[in-house]
Amino acid sequence: MACANILSMTRLLPAAPNVHVLVVGDIMLDRYIHGTTDRVSREAPVPVVQVDGSEDRLGGAANVAKNVVSLGGKCTLVGAVGDDPTGRTVTMMLEAAGIDADLVVVDGWRTTLKERLVSMQQQLVRMDFEQSLPCEYATEVVARVARHMSAADALVIEDYDKGAIADPQRIMAAASTHATPVIADPKFKPFSAYRGVTILKPNRPEFEAALGYWPKDRDLPESGCALAKASGVDAITLTRGGDGLTVFEATGACLHVPAASVDVYDETGAGDTVAATLGVCTALGWPRAEAARIANVAGGLVCTKFGTAVASARELNLAARTISAQAQAPRRRQLTDAVARSRRHGERIVFTNGCFDILHAGHVGYLSEARELGDRLIVAVNDDDSVRRLKGDGRPVNPLEDRIRVLEGLESVDWVVPFSEDTPEALLAEIRPDVLVKGGDYAIADVIGADFVRGYGGDVRVLGLLDDRSTTDIVDRIRMADG
Repeated sequence: MACANILSMTRLLPAAPNVHVLVVGDIMLDRYIHGTTDRVSREAPVPVVQVDGSEDRLGGAANVAKNVVSLGGKCTLVGAVGDDPTGRTVTMMLEAAGIDADLVVVDGWRTTLKERLVSMQQQLVRMDFEQSLPCEYATEVVARVARHMSAADALVIEDYDKGAIADPQRIMAAASTHATPVIADPKFKPFSAYRGVTILKPNRPEFEAALGYWPKDRDLPESGCALAKASGVDAITLTRGGDGLTVFEATGACLHVPAASVDVYDETGAGDTVAATLGVCTALGWPRAEAARIANVAGGLVCTKFGTAVASARELNLAARTISAQAQAPRRRQLTDAVARSRRHGERIVFTNGCFDILHAGHVGYLSEARELGDRLIVAVNDDDSVRRLKGDGRPVNPLEDRIRVLEGLESVDWVVPFSEDTPEALLAEIRPDVLVKGGDYAIADVIGADFVRGYGGDVRVLGLLDDRSTTDIVDRIRMADG
């Protein structure tokens, strides 16, 4: 058993997702004390830091909530803070960030504070001030979550084992009442404590602790899927740092997303960002594979920043486009090299493009006919995001990797290359095919790139499709049958 290895990005986050994500969990404040160091203390062999100032950042579940808002979603945060200066600072910061906070304020209890002493962008020491939340207040947290559940499109449980999530099943009961999808970020509890969760998001140490060992690479997919099934969760999304992110479905399916190539500066809070991104994408109704891909990019993005940080929808989409282009570049280079070799042998190159979402008899016939116009046939395929822009929400039905695999299986097709632009004009300029072919009811003058190809002496052809053979018609018939 092996995981499907996914390299390219497809779907992008909308600028305004218009979703409401409910976050519940342990709330913290991350404080960074900055200073300069140029000598060692006479009292002990430790550096002396001349403190220049400090900054506070939201941590734990509060950081997840801030990431949700940064990604354009609406967020309600439920948790507990103490009636202390740290708790009041957290409350003010949540309000300033535009987060709707429904917090249990506990007299005589200390809000979790993590202080880091930083010099020259390096942490010298971290000091944690924390107490476990008394059980009676965890019960109040559950009650407040239940009150907000009906308005939530997704729920994120951020469990740092500080006491706010004493019993995940009590929260799951409220979620199941409203059929709310749940993403849970665990810590030390058994994975079975999160039974019923849609996505469980452990890191490597948590996953290894749950299994009791780290499997060999060849056994990892089977072990992960078996753990998801035994734990009663739909899927486990395992964050693996520099090794990327792997999704284990309880059904036995496995998907791996390699880590993005970034300069890692600080991994603090990256898991919070991944959880928040999974929450927003799940609220949008995205397939798990799509959510995992963009969450993987988000986690890598915050690793390039100092300290507890967030990712915005704009910078996340920009990073996703860059990764998609990088993934497609080798395929394009391989194609241009192959075309050059074919031309040296006097072969005639035919080019066509399309979405090829649901491959039907019309496509097969037209591609076979196109191949007869030359010696080699190139099929350029719109990636998922460009299909969505062209065809609207709900398309494509089949992801890019599946569409490529089906096309590559056709005898008439020599090469398949994806493109992310709305038109194939850039590809045409790189390849300069001898024949440009389009299928359907087009006038040659309406074929994109026709003027360019004819300008250097190439040929342009329009080939008909079989009547009553259309992907859109097929999709409509399926939807009518389901209705």
